[in-house]
Amino acid sequence: TLFIGVLCGYTCGYIFLNNFYIHQTQIKEILIDRFNEEETIREFSKVQPEGKSFNNSAQKQTFETQNRVRLLCWVMTSPVNHKTKAVHVKATWGRRCDILLFMSSKGDVNLPAVALSVNEGRNNLWAKTKKAFAHIYDNYFDQADWFYKADDDTYMIVENLKYLLANHNTTEALYFGWRFKHYVKQGFMSGGAGYVLSKCALRKFILEGIPNSTICRPENDGNEDTEMGKCMENLGIPAMDTRDSLERDRFFPLVPITKLISGQTPHDFWYFLYSYYPQKEGIECCSNSAISFHYVSPEMMYVIENLIYNINPYGIDRKMNKS
Repeated sequence: TLFIGVLCGYTCGYIFLNNFYIHQTQIKEILIDRFNEEETIREFSKVQPEGKSFNNSAQKQTFETQNRVRLLCWVMTSPVNHKTKAVHVKATWGRRCDILLFMSSKGDVNLPAVALSVNEGRNNLWAKTKKAFAHIYDNYFDQADWFYKADDDTYMIVENLKYLLANHNTTEALYFGWRFKHYVKQGFMSGGAGYVLSKCALRKFILEGIPNSTICRPENDGNEDTEMGKCMENLGIPAMDTRDSLERDRFFPLVPITKLISGQTPHDFWYFLYSYYPQKEGIECCSNSAISFHYVSPEMMYVIENLIYNINPYGIDRKMNKS
């Protein structure tokens, strides 16, 4: 009798969970099918970045910090992704950068995308990175102080990056991001989470690194972020610790769920094996001044955008924790 009861309970539970899973899958498929890219872009373009009206001195100080830290963001993309990924970066976090550029092999005035003389494909990302930074150095060096590289599936919180950079001097050669521990002695920064070069670091990379084959790889192939890390180390440019005072990460090479939900990702996954620092899971995984996430779909970019900038819990005045 007990066995029959357990069997019936298990069977009913299986049927319920199976139907629930099918239902959830169908909802997800419907949402993706009905995702109207052009309409979504129009709707979110109506929501302007924070303006110049202040409720208190802290807000005024924040605004002054945002203006003082001049940030150029460039996004690695390709012609096939211009209208499926890049446009959504532009419609969400990209518009908060002081200068936003997309680096591709084909020009696009609507982004804008710069046409670099490189072939597309993973094996050419290092060549693309060198040419992108060279283009920026030649055309935008005096217009920004910090230079952030991202992918077209990266989501970045510009205000938090500027908050981090405001405590550093761009006349020093500095290199920020999420730090891997292999292949480069001091570690190297994830290309997907995005990395930042100071003005001094960019100058050294262009004038001293790229021309010298003993410092930076002259060939086109090679992992972009690994090769950049080798260049930085050979140039004597330190890989900075970007964690907060509680040793929580700010940059993330994965989507938020992989860290926020304990046990979501097995500990033999590359993320844990390659991280320069011990990793935390659950609510203490991530700094409250988190900066970037990777592998973010266009739909999720708008979800994150709305949760951060449009929703405020009634009666709660959220202040930046200095950690």
